[in-house]
Amino acid sequence: MTDLAHTTAPDWVSPPGDTILDRLEELGWSQKELAERLGYTTKHVSQLLNGKAALTEDTALRLEHTLGSRARFWLEREAQYREAIARRQELDALAAQKSWLTALPLSDMLKFGWLRRCSHKGQQVAECLNFFGVATIDAWRERYAEYGAAFRASAAFEKDGPAVGAWLRQAERLACEIDCKPFNKAAFKAALAEARTLTRETDPAAFVPRLVETCRVAGVAVVLVPAPRGCPVSGAAQWLGTERAMIALSLRHKSNDHLWFSFFHEAGHIALHSKKMQFVDVTKGFDGEYEDEADAFAMDSLIPGGAAPELKTLPVSEDSIRWFADEIGIAPGIVLGRMQKEGLVPWKTHLNSLKVRYQWHHEAA
Repeated sequence: MTDLAHTTAPDWVSPPGDTILDRLEELGWSQKELAERLGYTTKHVSQLLNGKAALTEDTALRLEHTLGSRARFWLEREAQYREAIARRQELDALAAQKSWLTALPLSDMLKFGWLRRCSHKGQQVAECLNFFGVATIDAWRERYAEYGAAFRASAAFEKDGPAVGAWLRQAERLACEIDCKPFNKAAFKAALAEARTLTRETDPAAFVPRLVETCRVAGVAVVLVPAPRGCPVSGAAQWLGTERAMIALSLRHKSNDHLWFSFFHEAGHIALHSKKMQFVDVTKGFDGEYEDEADAFAMDSLIPGGAAPELKTLPVSEDSIRWFADEIGIAPGIVLGRMQKEGLVPWKTHLNSLKVRYQWHHEAA
């Protein structure tokens, strides 16, 4: 079935009357004769032919008796015509709201392949409404202009609601394509244990499918979604109904220590917090305690509390960090990131070659 966002509005629409006129020409009948056969006035037939009068069920039955085609044919012809009229009027109305497009990270949404590029502004607005799964801009504003999920974002950047909303919506779309089993807490715990071992894999082509699969079986859809400009989000966690959850990752900082910390942070929200709660990463405010709990969950998942004190006495050298990472079974870059976080190693000048760096396909092109 074709929908508004994937249809170009025609420059003209043909009423059912055009088909009736073709049939009259074949039969050699005048409009007056058709009116007599239908039991209508000539004025009503004229309005029927030019589309001003609707072709009703009663008219369809009368046309079946007089012109031979089934009533269903005439009703479908009428429905197609009225739909085409409504579609053209809709796109004209949407074109008048084209300024909305400037609020969206449209260029990135197009570059990432989330949308089709449309030359008609009304069609582009319709394409965006279809992307968000809403019928009106007001409905989009209510659902996506503000933040609707728990996400980690850098406090150094001003959060951009429409950009975050677009990123979250694409994450939802991708998550809905994953056939998750119902959420199972024990299975999710096992999935997190396996995810920890995957931190030592350096190739996303190797670890991402395994991460997605092990979490899918536990009832959690894991998706990686590039962040458009104006979207300072590292990850998101939310429930998609009562039986499955979503973890979305943006690869914002493009290094394995940030990627895996974000994953386990979002996993902490799923494991620790209510399905009904929504979280926003802020340095102060209502959600602070939940973000702290998710941070603690991530830190303890990656470097258990019993091993963490050793970091303070660990020599700052590549060999020492690799040895410690091997001992606890995680990637060296994660150990380095934790030491940097705790002020034991400078962020920019020491040993960053231990971290694995990633990039999106569109960045490599």
